[in-house]
Parts: sequence; C-alpha cells; structure tokens
Amino acid sequence: MRDAITLRAAMVMLGVLLLQLGFALSYMGAFHAPQPHRVPIAVVAPAQVQRAAIARLDALPGEPVHASAVADRAQGTRKLLQRRTDAVLVVDPRGTSDTLLVASAAGPSASDAAVKVLQTVNTAQHRQVVVRDIRPPASGDARGLSSFYLVLSWTIGGYLAASALSMAAGSNRPNLRRVLIRLAAMVPYAFLSGIGGAIIVGPGLHSLPGAFWELVGIGTLIVFASGAASVALQSVAGTIGLGLTILIFTVLGNPSSGGVYPAALLPPFWRAIGQALPPGAGTTVVRNTVYFHGNAITGALWILAAWAAGGIVVAVGSAAVRERRALRASRPAAPA
Repeated sequence: MRDAITLRAAMVMLGVLLLQLGFALSYMGAFHAPQPHRVPIAVVAPAQVQRAAIARLDALPGEPVHASAVADRAQGTRKLLQRRTDAVLVVDPRGTSDTLLVASAAGPSASDAAVKVLQTVNTAQHRQVVVRDIRPPASGDARGLSSFYLVLSWTIGGYLAASALSMAAGSNRPNLRRVLIRLAAMVPYAFLSGIGGAIIVGPGLHSLPGAFWELVGIGTLIVFASGAASVALQSVAGTIGLGLTILIFTVLGNPSSGGVYPAALLPPFWRAIGQALPPGAGTTVVRNTVYFHGNAITGALWILAAWAAGGIVVAVGSAAVRERRALRASRPAAPA
C-alpha cells in the first residue's frame, strides 16, 4: 500500500473527494429549489392605479418582486433594455388585461418568474397578462445559455492552461522568473481563446451573432484573469492552489454566475457572491454586450480586471518574497 499510494497521494485523493462533494453541494444547493426574490419590475399606470399596483406587488408573501414606478411605456422599455429592470408591467385600467414587457435574452428564468408572479396576481383579480418579449435570444441561443457556456469554457481553459504550465515545469512553487514567463505565456493563449470562442458562437453556430471583436476582447480578459488567478494560487499554495482555483471558479463561481438562474432566483449565499467572481461577471458582460449594446457592464469589467491584476500582483509578490528568503538563507553567517 505504501509503495502504491503515498501519503501525498492519499491527501490529494482526500482533496479531490472534498471538491467532488462541494461540487454536488454547491450546484444542488443553488438550483434545487429556485424561488424569485425581489425580481425588479417597473410599473406603468395612471398615478392612483400605479401606487395601488406597486403596493400590491411589494406586499406579496416572500417578496418575489420589487416594483418601481416609471412614467410611461417608453421609459419602461429603456429601463428594461438598459438592464435596470427585468420586466415592465403596463396596466390598462380601462380593460381587463395588462401587458408585461420582458427581455428573455437576459435569461429566460427571470422573465418566466416575473410572468408567473404577475399571472398569479392578475388571476386573483380576474385580469389577464399579455406577455411581449422585446429582446428574445438569437435563434441559435434558444434558452439564452450560450453566454454562460462560453464563459464557462473560457474560465476553465484559463486555469487549466496555467496548471499545465505548472505541471510541465515540475515545480509546485515557481521562482520569480518562471512566474513572469507563465503570466506572459497566458497573454497569447488568452487572445487565441477569445478568438476561438468568438468564432464558435458567432460565424460557427450563430448562437451569439454580432459583436465579434468585442467578444474576442472579453474572452481574452476572462481567460487571462482565470489563468493569472491560477498562477497566483499555485505560486502561493503549490498543488493545493489548483484545488482552490477549481473551488473558486467552478464549484462556487458557475452555479452563482446567473447563467442558468439569475441572482434573483438563487439562495442568499450564491446571490451574494455571484457577480464578484469571474464566471458571473463574465456572463453579465457577454450577455449585455451582445444583446443590450453594452449597458450595465462597467462594474463587471472592473471585477474581471481586478482578478487579472490581483493574480499578477499575488503571483509576482509571492515569488519575489520566496526568492528573497532563499537568498537570505543561503548567505553564510557573519563571523563572530
């Protein structure tokens, strides 16, 4: 047994087991029972009717929606396309039906949740809801998941490439020269990954048509951020750094990203961390760039840039500190 399975191998197996269980817990914890929570809805109606409708929606048990007032349908539409709301309810006090404007390209789950809530409310009042989807996904992006899977491929590719560089070098904790070379090698790799991903979802499958060079730039940033973070974690923690990378990007980052279910449908923990991690920020940037003319992407771009810059600083800093300590330890002691 000792010859076949060393203590190091047993510890690695234990780490893999913990990641496996964490993967199951994170994904099923996030997706097993999605419930809408404060889904933003803008309400268009005459003043008195508008106040009553907002009060009625905000008073629903469990706060499934959060209603706000807008002056007219045009303002509500702009707000929807600028990603400042997930739906717009246009109330017709003279008729028996209301119109609900949605943009399912941002993720059908949020639109579906808003539709179900409004249908339940209006049925109780013997009113109908007519749904108008003003920004549906592309024909090759039927459920609006292409952005999520594209970002998933970019983040996994980034940290696997960084891990391959570490394994090929045969050093768990690289010196400063190796760190700099690995970070530099991630730049062309990230650029080629961005081009490849943009070709697949654009001319290849027509899943996310348009915005080709924007997607190339976004993909380059996402892949480099993922790779730089992986280089940093492996520089600090060695082999354990790869496990930490998988934990952050895959186990926690993917289910909380808003790709499958938006933040408003996730439990509190995943809702809180989603947009602070690269998969969530990347999915937001890709969707809003392709479908919404780049609205509401500034914060997500800063998150990705922070991961990239932070990875560089931590990787270089940790390697420099190790070299300085090794240099001090190698100096002969001064004679008494």
